[in-house]
Amino acid sequence: MDIVEVSGLCKTYPAFQLKEVSFSLERGQITGFIGRNGAGKSTTIKSMLNLVHPDRGNISFFGMPLKENEAEIKQRIGYSTGTVSWYPRKTIREILAVTREFYSRWDDSACRECMAMFSLDERKKPMELSEGMKVKFNLLLALSHRAEVLILDEPTSGLDPFSRDELLELFRQLKKRGVTILFSTHITSDLERCADKIVYIRQGMIRSACSKAEFMQHSGKPDESLEEIFLRLEREARA
Repeated sequence: MDIVEVSGLCKTYPAFQLKEVSFSLERGQITGFIGRNGAGKSTTIKSMLNLVHPDRGNISFFGMPLKENEAEIKQRIGYSTGTVSWYPRKTIREILAVTREFYSRWDDSACRECMAMFSLDERKKPMELSEGMKVKFNLLLALSHRAEVLILDEPTSGLDPFSRDELLELFRQLKKRGVTILFSTHITSDLERCADKIVYIRQGMIRSACSKAEFMQHSGKPDESLEEIFLRLEREARA
């Protein structure tokens, strides 16, 4: 079942165009969103959150159009990026106390579970956290209201290999619970380990949106890794 649908998304900037972007996300699947910097990943993701207003196109979650149901939809989805600045001198405990007021579905037990898993100390302030721990804190906020859809922009950036491994295992566990995950990343080896589907964007256009197996079969050469396929496709496009 498609739980998220993006159809005909267009956005024009002076030096860039998002052109007829369309793809869907299935319940309980992990989708990797790949493309070079400037290809349109962030514009697409921000459009899905109504942070950017596209010129035309439709976005729906749970069968509901985003424009008419934004408040309800945002109670049921989570967003995290590797680059969010919180109040640097407020403690994690204080930030959590404010954030929980915005979510009717906030789950204190889920929050405590993630705090323990990420080894976060609620007495610390964001300014005292490493870049990797800041990423974990962003994810904690996204996971603590039992989101059914997670939209993650470079969620593993700044994480050491061990922490990335923990995070990918968390994604697999969330998938088993029926959570739908879209995440953009340049670390394609992470996608090889956990993604069900690949959405590949280049120069503002979706070039492929299919299962990871199909993508590697139709776009790859024998014994090529996902990273090698992506790099070759980008080189060929520039030739």
